[in-house]
Formats: sequence, structure tokens, C-alpha cells
Amino acid sequence: MDKVIPFLKFIFYISILLLIVITLYPGSLLGILWYGDPVLQPNLALNPYYAPMPKHLYTLASTINHFIAYFYVAILGFCLYVRSRYFQKTVYLIFFLSIFLEVLQIIVPRRVFEIYDVFANLAGVLLAYCLIKVYKFLNSYK
Repeated sequence: MDKVIPFLKFIFYISILLLIVITLYPGSLLGILWYGDPVLQPNLALNPYYAPMPKHLYTLASTINHFIAYFYVAILGFCLYVRSRYFQKTVYLIFFLSIFLEVLQIIVPRRVFEIYDVFANLAGVLLAYCLIKVYKFLNSYK
């Protein structure tokens, strides 16, 4: 157990680094890896619609990707630091990161700032935060 927590913290920090790189890379790194094309964006969630998708459905699929990515990073970080004095700092960091990275896309070539993505980022972080708060509340009665 002594080696698991440092390993999970390493995974958390690598996940944040990957989130930054994927968000700020001009194009789609995942598109290059999966399709060999930096223009294509893979969907992390199954899309019930057939390609080519209309623009509003592509935005929905991209927004789901944002929600999943930020929920993953937030739940991992919050679980790791739930009993630490750094918990509140971790919460602020991930909330700030979810907004800041999306706003930075305004200046990155071939990237677009979308308010829906900001809402999805914040929703993922907020859901993770609420789950951790419920966990802390339930554990306070034990």
C-alpha cells in the first residue's frame, strides 16, 4: 500500500500534463494517434450518430470528451488528497485549470474557445467534487 499512493499521484500529475498538452496542441494529438490525421477528433463516448456529423452534434461529442477528461482528473486528484491539507488547493487548481486551458485556446492556432466546453469542464470537476463531499459526509458518521 505504501507504493500505491505515490504511483497514483504520479498518474495524477501525468494526467494533468497530458490534459495540458492535448488541450493546447494545435490540432488533435489523439486524432494523429488514432486516425493519422490531426484534424479528426476521436470521441471518448459512443456516438449514436453516423459520420459525418452536423456541427451541433460534433460540438456535443467534443463536449462529452471534455466532461469525461475533467471528471477523471478531478476524481483522481480529489480522492488522492481528500484527507490532506492540500485538498482545497487541489480543488482550486483543477477548477482554475478547467477554465484557463479553455480560454488559452483563443490564441492557439487551429483551436477554438467554446463556452460549452468550459461548462463541460466545470461540470466534470463539480460532479467529482460533489461525489467527494458526499463521501466525506457519509464517512463523518462512522
